[in-house]
Amino acid sequence: MVLKAFFPTCCASVDSGLLVGRWVPEQSSAVVLAIVHFPFIPIQVKELLAQVQQASRVGVAVLGTWCHRRQEPEESLGHFLEGLGTIFSHEPWLQLCRERGSKFWSCKATRRQVPTSPSAPGEDQVMLIFYDQRKVLLSQLNPPAALPDRQAGDATASAGGLAAVFDTVARSEALFRRDRFDEGPVRLSHWQSEGVEASILVELAKRASGPVCLLLSCLLSLISTASACRVFRLWPLSFIWSKLSTCEQLRHRLGQLTLIFSTQKAENPAQLMRKANMFVSVLLDVALGFALLSWLHGKDRIGQLADALVPVADHVAEELQHLLQWLMGAPAGLKMNRALDQVLGRFFLYHIHLWISYIHLMSPFIERILWHVGLSACLGLTVALSILSDIVALLTFHIYCFYVYGARLYCLKICGLSSLWRLFRGKKWNVLRQRVDSCSYDLDQLFIGTLLFTILVFLLPTTALYYLVFTLLRLLVVTVQGLIHLLVDLINSLPLYSLGLRLCRPYRLAAGVKFRVLEHEAGRPLRLLMQINPLPYSHVVHTYRLPSCGCHPKHSWGSLCRKLFFGELIYPWRQRGDKQD
Repeated sequence: MVLKAFFPTCCASVDSGLLVGRWVPEQSSAVVLAIVHFPFIPIQVKELLAQVQQASRVGVAVLGTWCHRRQEPEESLGHFLEGLGTIFSHEPWLQLCRERGSKFWSCKATRRQVPTSPSAPGEDQVMLIFYDQRKVLLSQLNPPAALPDRQAGDATASAGGLAAVFDTVARSEALFRRDRFDEGPVRLSHWQSEGVEASILVELAKRASGPVCLLLSCLLSLISTASACRVFRLWPLSFIWSKLSTCEQLRHRLGQLTLIFSTQKAENPAQLMRKANMFVSVLLDVALGFALLSWLHGKDRIGQLADALVPVADHVAEELQHLLQWLMGAPAGLKMNRALDQVLGRFFLYHIHLWISYIHLMSPFIERILWHVGLSACLGLTVALSILSDIVALLTFHIYCFYVYGARLYCLKICGLSSLWRLFRGKKWNVLRQRVDSCSYDLDQLFIGTLLFTILVFLLPTTALYYLVFTLLRLLVVTVQGLIHLLVDLINSLPLYSLGLRLCRPYRLAAGVKFRVLEHEAGRPLRLLMQINPLPYSHVVHTYRLPSCGCHPKHSWGSLCRKLFFGELIYPWRQRGDKQD
């Protein structure tokens, strides 16, 4: 039988002692966690292991002995190490020894029980696998489901043994903390034996973050309670709260801060990674917001933007007027219905005049409004971008109104034509059963239907042209807003902390391990070095991607084309309801 002994590389040069770790019978593996050095009292070692086992719920035990022959070997030390097996009974009993001044190791695994069959050997072969204890402790082994490029059976079989090793080291952190700041009655060697100063600084930072998180959590709870007041649920405020991108982003940011500064401890590494990703995302967002704020308030750029905003709005209104005058004539040589063309053109021109008057009425207050909007950048670049999206929506509200008027008129004619076309075929739409049924019509109904169908057919090109022009303008505005929201969602959902770990410390996100042969000679135990394979960047983004606010509905290309053809309103105010006739 071949036993696998996982030995930490940090203990390869320490003094002789006892091997402390966990035995995994399912994998026939022994995970060595630390080495207890001489001198020690056996009862104190057993008490220490009992405390660690109670705190970590890991079956920690003495697995065997470790002998590092730095000097000439003494017979008394060899007899003493052999006698420890009677005090700390464990099956099998490991005996690891490193020869003096040589790279060769000797590994034995003996069983004190009498073999059941004469052919069963009393000593097992040992495969020695070295691992970096610090990297294994800090790494997070991702499940096989996150790695689609592997075979499912092989990934499950290999991940079972690896998960036991990673889980043992991760849950045995209580053992590593025993002599973090001072040496106790039992002297241990493990990965943190030389990191005392860094451990003290980390512990001080953890203790200082508790009161800060408690204070901020109370403040955020007060803000959440105030935002949930009944006053904000009234119709005008609730409508504005649900439609403005700024309100959606502020709600999303409040949820992020509530999760970050929560006093509850993360239950698993996934929640801890999510908190860290949110913290880094918010920190970067606020830093970019302050950079934007300093740029806006430098060299009076806000005044320059305010002075340029009104002329740009006037120029857009003038271009719309020229476009309407072109449509009221003979656009591209098309023969339009002159009466309907003049009515629609004058109706839209009147709205443009109203819009120009509104812009000139607001022009004295634009600079102050932009100044207060610039201050909102201290809440983050995403908040400033959301406000920019709302400003674009407000400045192009007349284009949205034109699109709604044209879409409703076009949709009305399309529905009328489809209903009259069913009338010619002797059918009608059954509203109750939501299907097309046969129906008999008299002569008067067919005559009136023919007249209405003819009128709608000849008026359709004029209406369709206005609808096409204003739909293209609306899609242009939607594209600009979509790019802004895409940038906001990218900042909100990108796992920056995980990507930073993958770049600087790739072992923290483990996709698996690989083994490198250190020694493979006849009569010597096989020695391997376990190295961590990092998770690919694409899988890091897919696994640790943060949820975005998602404040606007998303349409597929087929659904979008169907809505545009039938004149249904798209993005962001209306959704398609039931079919009506």
